[in-house]
Amino acid sequence: MFWILAALLVAAPAAARPLTLDEVLRSSATHAPAILEAMTRERQADGRRLSAEGAFDLLFEGEAQSRALGYYDGTVIEGRATRPLATNGGALYGGYRVSRGDFPVYEDKAFTNRLGEVKVGAVFSLMRDRLIDERRGRLELADGEIALARLDREMVAIGVQRRAIDAYQTWVVAGRRVAVYRDLLELATKRQASIERQIALGARPDILGTENRQNIVRRQTLLVRAEQDLDAAANALSFYLRDDLGERIVPAADRLPTSFPDLRLPPLGPSLAGRIERPDLQTILVRLDQVETKRLLAENELRPRLDIRAEAAKDVGPVGLGGVSRTPLEGIVGLRFSMPLERRTARGKIAEAAAEADGLQFRRKMIEDQILVEVNGLAIQATAADRLVALAADETALADRMAEAERRRFQLGASDFLVVNLREESAADARLRQLDAEYRRSAARAELVAATVDRSQLGL
Repeated sequence: MFWILAALLVAAPAAARPLTLDEVLRSSATHAPAILEAMTRERQADGRRLSAEGAFDLLFEGEAQSRALGYYDGTVIEGRATRPLATNGGALYGGYRVSRGDFPVYEDKAFTNRLGEVKVGAVFSLMRDRLIDERRGRLELADGEIALARLDREMVAIGVQRRAIDAYQTWVVAGRRVAVYRDLLELATKRQASIERQIALGARPDILGTENRQNIVRRQTLLVRAEQDLDAAANALSFYLRDDLGERIVPAADRLPTSFPDLRLPPLGPSLAGRIERPDLQTILVRLDQVETKRLLAENELRPRLDIRAEAAKDVGPVGLGGVSRTPLEGIVGLRFSMPLERRTARGKIAEAAAEADGLQFRRKMIEDQILVEVNGLAIQATAADRLVALAADETALADRMAEAERRRFQLGASDFLVVNLREESAADARLRQLDAEYRRSAARAELVAATVDRSQLGL
């Protein structure tokens, strides 16, 4: 029994501990469906890069040919492995070939010694495809797609975390509004007992009790509406607050904190733009790199092709029908040259890439200006919100003093019900205005945190 009671005592505070913003952000960053969906797009980009790497895979080819009918009965079996070069448009290759039987003179190269021929060689691009070719270009573009998918995931995550902060703040302010209306109702309820005693003693008229009960009903209505808003805010927050299995958790009212999250303002100043690492701006830079790759590929198509080939071959084993000329080691060097004449396709691609790059530069400038205007505007809001919160706090303190003084006067019979009721409601309105000011300040700071991509405060 002792251990059961001890466990309950330990578990009770943990179950009722206030829900923190960090807990919500950790949950949404891990389980939010939008972020998980963006991660699948990143995996898709990884798969496309792996496909692009397939252009450099080792390739094996085999071929067999036999004359089933006719004067000659030659048979050739050949295998060849080719490895494309990752730093040149050429390739390394090696092969083995063996033949049996007789071949016509115009197929004299088909003859091998009895144990066949071993061959190794390499092809190197000297002009076209030397610095970049279609395979390496696709690989670079695939790297850019991975970067774009990662930046897209970051943009989605920032948006999700910003909405999670907003849902949390809305839940907190709704809970604190409920507390204001509950305190207001409690004052009227306590006053009813006092009024009924005074009515019983003949010190107050009966109508005063009716009037206060009417006031209680009106304040109960305000409380019910506030509780309805709190339930709606808790339901909205459950979209971001999830358990380890990703299922939604609707936070209970006993987990409401007593204050808004303390979001820190980023260091403002003229150098702020250089410190912001916005994914939307980095996306433009990645796309510019991709356009540069496309331009280099188009310029590569303008160049003439000049490939050099070096090959060594050696027949092994007893001499075959082709004679002893197959036995010595052979070394072959060759060149291949071709040149496009009109090249309109390549020139069109270069012009298209240049226009796309210019458009991206203009977009980059526009986004940079938008970021500066947005951040400066949010900084102005955050600074003004601090002042408004201070003024609202002063107003609340003064209104509370006036309401408390009026209640004492009412208890002493020096004030009437209407005035004390107005004072209480004025104090409650001041508290609500202070809550709204604190909510706007917290919201402005959250917007600024998201706009400046403060990953630590966004839970990323």
